Amino acid sequence: MSVDLGMPGVRSQPAATPHDPLRWGPSFPDAARGTLANTQMRANLRHATHTIRDKRLAVTAELPDWEALRDAGSAIKADVMARLPELLERLEESVTARGGVVHWARDAAEANRIITDLVRAAGAREVVKIKSMATQETGLNEHLEAEGIEAAETDLAELIVQLAGDQSSHILVPAIHRNREEIREIFTERMGDAPEGLTSEPRDLAMAARAHLRARFLRADVAISGANLAIADTGTVAVVESEGNGRMCLTLPRTLITLMGIEKVLPSFADLEVFLQLLPRSSTGERMNPYTSMWTGVTPGDGPQEFHLVLLDNGRTKALADEVGRSALHCIRCSACLNVCPVYERTSGHAYGSVYPGPIGAILTPQLLGLGEAHGAGSHDVTATLPFASSLCGACYDACPVKIDIPSALVHLREKGVHADAHPSLTPMGAGMAVAAAAMTSGTRFRWATRLLTLAGRVIPGTRIRRLPFPGSLWTRSRDLPVPPTQTFQDWFASRERDAGRGTGEGA
Repeated sequence: MSVDLGMPGVRSQPAATPHDPLRWGPSFPDAARGTLANTQMRANLRHATHTIRDKRLAVTAELPDWEALRDAGSAIKADVMARLPELLERLEESVTARGGVVHWARDAAEANRIITDLVRAAGAREVVKIKSMATQETGLNEHLEAEGIEAAETDLAELIVQLAGDQSSHILVPAIHRNREEIREIFTERMGDAPEGLTSEPRDLAMAARAHLRARFLRADVAISGANLAIADTGTVAVVESEGNGRMCLTLPRTLITLMGIEKVLPSFADLEVFLQLLPRSSTGERMNPYTSMWTGVTPGDGPQEFHLVLLDNGRTKALADEVGRSALHCIRCSACLNVCPVYERTSGHAYGSVYPGPIGAILTPQLLGLGEAHGAGSHDVTATLPFASSLCGACYDACPVKIDIPSALVHLREKGVHADAHPSLTPMGAGMAVAAAAMTSGTRFRWATRLLTLAGRVIPGTRIRRLPFPGSLWTRSRDLPVPPTQTFQDWFASRERDAGRGTGEGA
């Protein structure tokens, strides 16, 4: 089967249709006001992100060739994007030759339908799942529940989120916003087989989850996974994890279904050398993952006897067509950018209203869904707000193991969002930019504008403006505005030159 990636020589398919489960909730500014008020969540998040950040810095500093590894990872991903149709077709051939079955899903609805049909064909009413961002993106758990199929998350953090009826707030550690006491309460109230007198000690919580999940592992006939990587040459699929739950899902059930974004493919087995060094150090701050599982098709008498690989587009070909925005598809889901982002640390992943939070989510979600489109009840242009959820400090680029230039992509998407409206001057952002352009394109107007600002600076008390009338309130409702200086640079420089000429200055 050919897949349309907007490139010459590849048979056309119907365009991918974005699907709402990728995003939930209000726009970023509206959501951030609520999460900023949750001081306990902010404290939990700060402690966890700083711990992971410090561990990552320690283990990356051990490698003298760390920057060379980052360059190699970036080059491999760029090559993959340039040859994606060819690599995907080669992957399909390799998986099929080794007893697997490949399915192509244009969007979330099609992926969910394919997986549901496979589960029913296996005669199962219950499945176990490995942590997977792709299945969260498609809303698979909710879809299966509506179809009368129970999907049990087996990753500890995902189990906590699922039992609480919560949303993930971090790519790597979905329950990062919860503390031990909160987890104990969730287990006691929602996990039917939680032991009496359960304490909030980490070992007790882990053992309670272990006993709960073990029963599910032993009775499940179907497992569903994501994929960290897949090798086009051999058809090998890889999952890396830290708890062993993935190994149980990949070996015990008879049927294994893997949902994988099409960007996860790599050309050759040798490429794993790079990514299996980059990923654990950048994600968990470990030198290697405790569990790295790889499988190639079906092995008679060993492990699952049916393997299905579902390749998911869901807006990825649209992102691929943007020469700047396509860099978001290089992401290996390590979450390093989240752990260094000052905006994410203070607002949490919930504020992003997406299964992909943080800096990478701010450039990935708008492209998958469509920039400036409304999604969900009561929302308007919610994806257009995400590229502005950043201070552009550049810490995310410094931390990214494959050198995604997130700040440049954010600026690029901001520009697209501002100019997407047919009448940009009618929007608050367009009006502001029009005023700035009028002032800055004329030397005379610029001088008058700056002098008016200095007059304002002389009459406004204090150093910060905390509240302005509309339209200035659009700014001050979420941030302070510095009081303008009382002197322009030009006036200061002219005064300095006059003083120097009279011999009273510091010298020319």
